[in-house]
Amino acid sequence: MESARILAALAVVLGLAAPLAGAALAQSSEPQSIGTFDNWQAVTFEENGKKGCYITSKPTKEEGNYTQRGRAYVLVTHRPADKSYDVVSFVAGYTYGDAGDVTVTIDEEQFDLFTHQDSAWAIDAVTDRDLVNAMKKGNRMVVKGKSSRGTPTTDTYSLSGFSKAYQAIADACPH
Repeated sequence: MESARILAALAVVLGLAAPLAGAALAQSSEPQSIGTFDNWQAVTFEENGKKGCYITSKPTKEEGNYTQRGRAYVLVTHRPADKSYDVVSFVAGYTYGDAGDVTVTIDEEQFDLFTHQDSAWAIDAVTDRDLVNAMKKGNRMVVKGKSSRGTPTTDTYSLSGFSKAYQAIADACPH
């Protein structure tokens, strides 16, 4: 249930799912950039009268034998009013398969995520914090998943600028 709430909220923020968002979309303001830091964008938004922040990046390299794929990206979201921080999510640009495990490798550290439709999430808040800490220290992040059609994909993200972008949302949406 929590991941469904987060998915719907992120869809509102990104304007990707107006049918899912319904009335919430009408109550949300347009996201506002607070800076670009190398490969990362820091953003604030308002949702149902509550301020939130996220940082986002897209892969620097996408690999896989697919014929059609939507946009892939990663988000780290803060929602101070909900006391929710460091929520990491990956959007694949396709629907994950039934055994939708995703592996994230940051330098030499590996994390296993679960999937729901086109998104992958950490299993709990501790893993989210561990992911964020690894992203702060790391240079490169590799995300491996498999589509519902069985197509394996590998997305590589640069972590250049992550720490500065993260600090920007930490300042805009403090704990």
